[in-house]
Amino acid sequence: MNLFRGDAHKIYIRLKKNPETIRESKYLKELHEVRSFYESIESDVLKLIFFRLIKEKNGSGMIPIFVSSIPFLFLIFSQHLQKILSEEGSRNWMIFIVCYITGITLALFFHFREKAWASSHIEIIKDILEERKEKLNNLTEDEE
Repeated sequence: MNLFRGDAHKIYIRLKKNPETIRESKYLKELHEVRSFYESIESDVLKLIFFRLIKEKNGSGMIPIFVSSIPFLFLIFSQHLQKILSEEGSRNWMIFIVCYITGITLALFFHFREKAWASSHIEIIKDILEERKEKLNNLTEDEE
């Protein structure tokens, strides 16, 4: 089931099938575009972006807070909600459960996907900043 596999496995499968076309892979093109963009930015601004991405990656985010607060909202309206969901002959409870679980699943999927993208951007920025630092060190050593 490749549907549930991540980008790393998809790149591996594509490379395994046809290693000559790996540079044209859509997975690498996105990252190459991101890297090219970050390389065009000055180091001091890039550091600020880096700090912001660290905050985003380490922050809990609104989605998990929202997802964890929904059950408390249901507790507040539990009596009224129970009347609606348990009407005789009604399938409201099933619709409610399906919508609730689908909503939570999608919200958490998007949250962790965004967290993964933040990690990718962080690593790209760290790599660029380290390369620039090495170039600067090499230049200063050559001048001495």
